[in-house]
Amino acid sequence: WHGPDLLNDGSSLPLKVKQSNNQGTVHLPVPAEEIEMNMPYSHHAEVRAQQRGIPPLINTWLIDYGDEVFDGHGGLIRYFTQQSIRRMERELGKTPVQRMSEYLRCYLVQSSDGAEIITVGKRHPRKHIWRH
Repeated sequence: WHGPDLLNDGSSLPLKVKQSNNQGTVHLPVPAEEIEMNMPYSHHAEVRAQQRGIPPLINTWLIDYGDEVFDGHGGLIRYFTQQSIRRMERELGKTPVQRMSEYLRCYLVQSSDGAEIITVGKRHPRKHIWRH
């Protein structure tokens, strides 16, 4: 995925990875290629992410910050809530989260043991419907 850089210096997308120094906490840039390689996708999830234009960073954010609920079929649905978005803004900064705001209605379904991502999608606007 070749989306916009989130940092003003042209470096790659930030993750939750941090380092502390005398001046506070700094977000370390991590190339998107490394994010994609660390995520265990099923073939179905890879196809759906590409079809729906969902970048790997969003799946990482969903796993790190998203709320979760069991789907009743052996899967775990992760999605963003107002609380999880606020938590991301505190930890990652408002600018990166705002620049990726079009993806904040995305969700993913993960196997209950966390072994892989089964599928990804976007919640239907103005309805409580999950589109697979």
